Amino acid sequence: MSVYGHKERRSTEGFRPKAVKLLDQVREVLRYHHYSHQTEKAYVHWIKQYILFHNKRHPREMGKDEIERYLSYLAVEKNVAASTQNQAFNALLFLYRQVLDLPFAEDVAAIRAKRPPRLPVVLSRDEMVRLLGALRGDAALMARVMYGGGLRLKELLRLRVQDVDFDNGYLLIRAGKGDKDRTTLLAESVREDLQAHLQKVRRVFEQDLQDGHANVWLPGALARKYPNAPKSWEWQYVFPSKTLSKDPQTGEIRRHHVNASNLQKAIRRARQKMDINKRVTSHTLRHSFATHLLENGTNIRVVQKLLGHADVKTTEIYTHVLQQNLAAVQSPLDLLLNNSI
Repeated sequence: MSVYGHKERRSTEGFRPKAVKLLDQVREVLRYHHYSHQTEKAYVHWIKQYILFHNKRHPREMGKDEIERYLSYLAVEKNVAASTQNQAFNALLFLYRQVLDLPFAEDVAAIRAKRPPRLPVVLSRDEMVRLLGALRGDAALMARVMYGGGLRLKELLRLRVQDVDFDNGYLLIRAGKGDKDRTTLLAESVREDLQAHLQKVRRVFEQDLQDGHANVWLPGALARKYPNAPKSWEWQYVFPSKTLSKDPQTGEIRRHHVNASNLQKAIRRARQKMDINKRVTSHTLRHSFATHLLENGTNIRVVQKLLGHADVKTTEIYTHVLQQNLAAVQSPLDLLLNNSI
């Protein structure tokens, strides 16, 4: 029997408050499991679209067939990327298992969006020098740290002061992709500038303390377990925002990390300025880090560990763009022309 009851099911007007209540429940469970705000927004979006696609029927009244139709619609009609379809699938999986406590069919046979093989865009060493040289200020320092250690953009933004080990020359990446911790390189050439940067950040933090605004977001239940930690220097972001902001979930005033778009825009402007004719994004720095290490003869297992890949097959994609042996290979066109002369 429907959760609405017989009378409410007769009227479509009675659905609206229930839909709001369901989405609020989704948000509550997501926060209980410590999902990020970005994931929360995405999951709520896909669950809402799933309900609207089926004419506002409640998910309790639907099952495998409706899930397959919706996911197939995304792949065939909306032509979404495979990663987008997978995110929608994971949102529905979370809804049925974690929120509604209902079984979720393991054999969902929706038409899957294709994931075509793509080689990563990698900059040559000369291009990397030019790109980094065109960046200024905090963006330049962030890009050097990111390329020097092969960080993902979110991993860079979420670095805390205590995650930087200057003495041993490494960065501690906490709760990276797959919620895994790892260590990676802190380039020696960036340490002095990073220390000077942290001195400036420390002055901002101390001013926040005086003003009563020292506060930073902590993952999971750490804020409850260590109530003074949000006001501790070691928990502050390495690259904090220049302004205070309101936490969208709790309403608390905090100093969050710098906006991701700042570095992305700076890299785009630097690429244009240096006339680099490649699609360069912040993630290109990570791709270039891995490829240049392999070109230098670093063992692929070491590169895998530094990148945080669960499977070495993921790391092996960089072997397809290695430049180390191409200089010794002559194009058949050159051979043909040379022999004809």
